[in-house]
Amino acid sequence: MEQSEIQLFLTLAEELHFARTAERLHLSPGRVSQLVKKLERRFGAELFERSSRRVVLTEFGQRFYAELKPGYDQIQQAVRNATAAGSAVGGRLGIAFSGPWSARLAIRAADAFQTEYPHCEVDIRETSLADSHGLLMSGDVDVQLSELPTDVPGITTGPVLFSEPAALLVPARHRLATLESAGLDDLADTPLLTFSSLPPAFRELHYPLTTPQGTRLTHLAITMSYAEALLFISEGKGVTIVADRVRHYQTHPDVTYVPLRDGPPIDYGPLWSTARDTPAVREFVRILLSHIVAHGAVRGSAP
Repeated sequence: MEQSEIQLFLTLAEELHFARTAERLHLSPGRVSQLVKKLERRFGAELFERSSRRVVLTEFGQRFYAELKPGYDQIQQAVRNATAAGSAVGGRLGIAFSGPWSARLAIRAADAFQTEYPHCEVDIRETSLADSHGLLMSGDVDVQLSELPTDVPGITTGPVLFSEPAALLVPARHRLATLESAGLDDLADTPLLTFSSLPPAFRELHYPLTTPQGTRLTHLAITMSYAEALLFISEGKGVTIVADRVRHYQTHPDVTYVPLRDGPPIDYGPLWSTARDTPAVREFVRILLSHIVAHGAVRGSAP
C-alpha cells in the first residue's frame, strides 16, 4: 500500500463519513469512494459497510485497522522526532579522537553525520594524552571518542563502543621484552610511567598502586604524547600500559610491545561536556553507536 492509501483508510475509519474524509484529505467524496473500492478489490474483502445513512467498519476492516494503526503511528512519530532533531542540528560540531586507533570510527561517523546534516560544519582532530580532556573542557570540541572510564566533573560519559586488550610498552633491551606475555607482578622492580592527564578513575583501573601479590609499584607521572613517551621509554626510563592496538600505529626500534595478560581491557566511548549537551552532540553519539551496531563491534575491538 502507498502512504496515501494508508492515510485514506485510517482517516475514513476514524471519521466514518465520506464527506468529512474528503475534506480532511482535500479530495472529492467520489474520489474517496473510488479509492476505497480499489483497496477492497485488492484485498478481496469489504473494509466498510456503507448505506445512505451510515458508514461502519466491517469485521475485516476492524482487524485491518487494529493491525495497521499502531505501526502507522510509530512511523509518524519517528518522522516527527527526526524532523525535530534535524531542525535543531546546526552550526559547528567539533569532534576529537584519542589516537589513530580510534580515528577510523570517529572519521566514518563524522562523514555519516555530515551527510545527514550537511548544513552543520564539522571539524575533527586528534586529542593528545598530554592534555586528554583539554579540547573538550575549553569548548574547542563538543564531543570526543577516547578512553573510559572518566570521573572528570562536567563531562558526560556515553556507552562503551569498543574495547582493546592491554599491553606493556617496554624498552627493547628490558628483560620483559623477551616474554610472550607479562603480568602486573612482573613490574615489581620497574618504574611504571603514568599519563597524568588521564582521569583518576582511569589511572586507578589501569595503573594500579600494587601488584596482585601486594608489592607496591613505583609510579612516574608523565605529561607526554605517545610519540614523546616512546622516546622516553626507549631510553630505559620505565614501562607503561597502553592498548595493544597502539603497536600498529606507534613504533620505535628500541621499544617493544608485550601483551599484558592480567590487565583489564581498555574501553573507548564518547565523552561530551554536560553543559553543552546539544542536539548535534546527541545525534553524533547516535550515529557512532549505530555504526558500531551495524558492524557488530559493540564491546569488541575497534571496527
